[in-house]
Amino acid sequence: MIYLAVLAFGVTLGLPIAVIFASRAQGSATSTALEGIARQPESAAKIQTAMIIGLALIESLVIYALLMFFILQSKLPVGPDLKDMIDADAGARIEQVQQNNNQDQ
Repeated sequence: MIYLAVLAFGVTLGLPIAVIFASRAQGSATSTALEGIARQPESAAKIQTAMIIGLALIESLVIYALLMFFILQSKLPVGPDLKDMIDADAGARIEQVQQNNNQDQ
């Protein structure tokens, strides 16, 4: 059950974290490239090409995170399977508490 909780947190938090950091990196890369172009307008084509390649690589990381999101989401139980797992876990915990109470008496 703990495995599923960790998997659920990974699925729900992984993609937004990747998007946040990628957007910050893209903003920083664009800002730095524009500063470089402002300083040396004659090298604008080279800076722009390097910036576009860098932005594509940063964006590919977000696409990989999205792919992992869909792969991990398919591993999570849904519907009746989830209900059965919760009921089984609750039943096992109740039995464990009853055994502990019997041992204490």
